[in-house]
Amino acid sequence: MNTVIPAFQFARILIIGDVMLDRYWYGDTTRISPEAPVPVVHIKQQAERPGGAGNVALNIRAVGGQVTLISVTGTDSAATSILTQLTAAGIHCAFIQLAEIPTVTKLRVLSRHQQLIRLDFEDNLVQFDTQLVPMQMQRYLDNADIVILSDYNKGALPDPAVLIQLAKAANKLILVDPKGRDFTKYQGATLITPNLAEFEAVVGTCSTLNQLVAKGEALREQLNLQALLITRSQEGMTLLRSGYPPLHLPAHAREVFDVTGAGDTVIGILAAGLAVAQDWVSATALANLAAGLVVTKLGAATVSIAELEHALHFQTNKGIYDQVSLIAAVKAAKANHETIVMTNGCFDILHAGHIRYLTQAKQLGDHLIVAINDDDSVRRLKGNNRPVNTLEKRIAVLNALECVDWIIPFAEDTPEKLICQILPDVLVKGGDYQIQQIAGSDCVLAQGGRVLVLDLMANCSTTAIIAALQNSTLGDR
Repeated sequence: MNTVIPAFQFARILIIGDVMLDRYWYGDTTRISPEAPVPVVHIKQQAERPGGAGNVALNIRAVGGQVTLISVTGTDSAATSILTQLTAAGIHCAFIQLAEIPTVTKLRVLSRHQQLIRLDFEDNLVQFDTQLVPMQMQRYLDNADIVILSDYNKGALPDPAVLIQLAKAANKLILVDPKGRDFTKYQGATLITPNLAEFEAVVGTCSTLNQLVAKGEALREQLNLQALLITRSQEGMTLLRSGYPPLHLPAHAREVFDVTGAGDTVIGILAAGLAVAQDWVSATALANLAAGLVVTKLGAATVSIAELEHALHFQTNKGIYDQVSLIAAVKAAKANHETIVMTNGCFDILHAGHIRYLTQAKQLGDHLIVAINDDDSVRRLKGNNRPVNTLEKRIAVLNALECVDWIIPFAEDTPEKLICQILPDVLVKGGDYQIQQIAGSDCVLAQGGRVLVLDLMANCSTTAIIAALQNSTLGDR
């Protein structure tokens, strides 16, 4: 997927939701308390930053977007700290401040990159005039491209339905990060972004991906949503849209330190992308990439344009795929109108003929998939003396080629079943085959794809190379 970073500086986002102050105490632990079986933490550093909807705002601002934030806070020192930090970051804060309520504060104690305990200081918001939030929203709605409702169930969104109707009347997209077991209050929004636990709490356990999609589509239709984005932790995320096949994106994070605030990053980057006319697939892919970066950091965090650019530069999507992941990658690429080319073979000893053939195949589209026979299937096809190189070694060589994007091993004698599941736009084979003889050709042609036969380089084959080596060895005797 050719994801690009758009001009986020033109994004204008209005966020309405619960803000809180996240406090962090850092220290060393070298002993257990004599008073109780708990570690003693010698605090050496303290930090605090806005959390909740404030973290969503910081994520958008970190990539250059313009943000207005509406929330309900107290008039205490925690509210002052939140307001000071957000304003310094260039975020316009339109807070409703009530002297009679405390601002939600969460204190996390960390040692050696581990969170030991979290202490929450909060009370339910006292009854306040529920018209205050909609009135504040109407002051800023015209100057926004997209509205985010960041619901942490702390009381700043007493009636999301009213806000959704106001945004819809103004023809604004409404993205919601939901909370609780009742999603009907978000009916009519453009999209909601539950994590898997939140989603299953509403629809029930999903033991398979097909179940998740089926229940997700039912929920999307019930709530009259344009889209539903389910974030699935280490499994990535799934985007469901009316009239489109499901989009499953794999997670990018290789090492997860802290998932705190990852959902804030997802909805923030997604909204910023949509606000500057990115399509759903591209905006979701970028949000997924950003989430993979932010979970490698401790605490609620943001990602910068530089970090996204660096990640995109090194994100080639090359490598070995299993069937589920490859089908998801192919769907994502096709949704982005990219052409998939596929070929197959043993590729036992890679030679000049292979290189020319694979290079020509890649020139036919955006992504080249190589399905490679595993060792047992090579033996069945070529004899017990083959392969010369094991599957692991053959894959390593193919993966080093710039023209090869995705590699998938298969155990059958032919990859027909695999090809019919992947359904590439172009199926390629080298040699003197008739199209009807090529495994999987019927499936590809039936779906409107193309099947091509490319000429191979004369007198250049693995079998010929092996024979030449054997003759050379005999001659030396």
